[in-house]
Amino acid sequence: MCAYRVLVVDDSAFMRKIITDLIVRDESFNIVGTAANGKEAVEKVKELQPDLVTMDVEMPEMNGLEALPLIMAAHPLPVIMLSGINEQGMKETIMALEAGAFDFIRKPSIAHAQDIEQVSKALLEQMHTAMQAVRSRLERKEANERKAALEQAKKTPQEKPPGQAVPEKRAGSQASTDKPPVVPLAPSPAVSAQPKRDAGKSVPATAKQETKRQQSGTSVTAGRIEQPAAQSSKSVQASTVQKKEDLSKGMARTPGKLNSSNTAADKSLHGKDKAGLVKPEPRKTVISSATPITAAATPPVTAPTVPAAPKGFSLKKGVHTSSFRKLVAVGCSTGGPRALKTLLERIPGDFPAPIVIVQHMPPNFTRSLAQRLNTLSPLRVVEAEQGMTLETGTAYIAPGGYQLRIVPGAGGKYTVSLKMEEARNGHRPSVDTMFESLLSLTSLERHLVLLTGMGSDGAKMMKKLYDAGVQSTFAENEETCVVYGMPRSAVELKCVRHLLPMQEIAPKLVQVVK
Repeated sequence: MCAYRVLVVDDSAFMRKIITDLIVRDESFNIVGTAANGKEAVEKVKELQPDLVTMDVEMPEMNGLEALPLIMAAHPLPVIMLSGINEQGMKETIMALEAGAFDFIRKPSIAHAQDIEQVSKALLEQMHTAMQAVRSRLERKEANERKAALEQAKKTPQEKPPGQAVPEKRAGSQASTDKPPVVPLAPSPAVSAQPKRDAGKSVPATAKQETKRQQSGTSVTAGRIEQPAAQSSKSVQASTVQKKEDLSKGMARTPGKLNSSNTAADKSLHGKDKAGLVKPEPRKTVISSATPITAAATPPVTAPTVPAAPKGFSLKKGVHTSSFRKLVAVGCSTGGPRALKTLLERIPGDFPAPIVIVQHMPPNFTRSLAQRLNTLSPLRVVEAEQGMTLETGTAYIAPGGYQLRIVPGAGGKYTVSLKMEEARNGHRPSVDTMFESLLSLTSLERHLVLLTGMGSDGAKMMKKLYDAGVQSTFAENEETCVVYGMPRSAVELKCVRHLLPMQEIAPKLVQVVK
């Protein structure tokens, strides 16, 4: 297999040299170019068509955060951000992750050889994970294309090759079977919407750049994944035809006025071809989206970021009490900041349970993540501190460098315990450690969520809690995961009750907790 093509972007020539040397240690990667700022990076991406980009966050003329959406619009691919440890760099890194960066690493300290080695290991691991995610999505896309082609072939009349006589079909006899009929080669719109790329080339690292596929939430009960009841494509089409007739009659009765009674079935039909397959354009649904929306993909979103709250809840912040009987625990890793943004934006401020979150992230970055999410969510979002009392309507981000546990406190309250213990599953904080602390809290109604992330952290303890009677377990499905690792591990252990796309987890969670 050919080496993956990498573009290195940094305003420091010395740092470009260090990063380049670290990358070429692995023969799986080849440096095809470098750039000194974001503007130059955008041009080089268009010119060189790399498979992956490493990019500094803080640069003159155009920084990494400004260049990222332009790169994703011109040539969507995995981008790994290199972040400084100053406050501005950390804030911009979190925003870059929301905007579509695959992940980030802390820039190495050139004064410490050991630090450079640690950064080298982390960088190469992330690069391999990014390209594995690309390969997985390509394989899934090709599998769906083959399935779509087979479905199209079944619906298309069979033809003989050009220039070959078609035997006359006689009553009571079959046509000649000397040569089998040839399936027309023209693919359906869903198949041909995007040119097929070589496996060695980069493809979008996130699901929004893929061809849209029909999808709905799934539930997993007693180790069996069950699809919810849904209308068949024929029934949807029949319903749509009837409603279109009703619409025509309505317009005939009131000339000059637009009848706005279109249903969801009407709208969904516009995105299907004759074979009932979902067309990739226009991109209006968000069920299987995992990447941020770039300027090239869709027009700016004008709707409010936070949807209307479910009945019985308000979007007002400030509803906080330490008296509760329910608790939500969330674990995530690669792709987590964007997933958490999607989750917390959709949960109302008076949510009747605290939400405790473990996101794999280094020290200090978790504080910037909490501050950023606090500006976007109706909930109050804070970085957890030792001894902090849990309250409803609040989300707590585990600080990097500490293992977090929830422990019973005085007066029936629950508090945060932080310890600088050894890493677990390679992580500190670890989802398994946080989940494990919930095993003894049997007086609480516990709800567990695993979002995008590589590895298996959290799956083992979710299984233990599930076996102990915790039935409210959620996992993000493969379609929207940046990396389908942690959720997959839980699914394989048969302990996931609700397997859903990212956009559906918050509404379902609110419904279940309510």
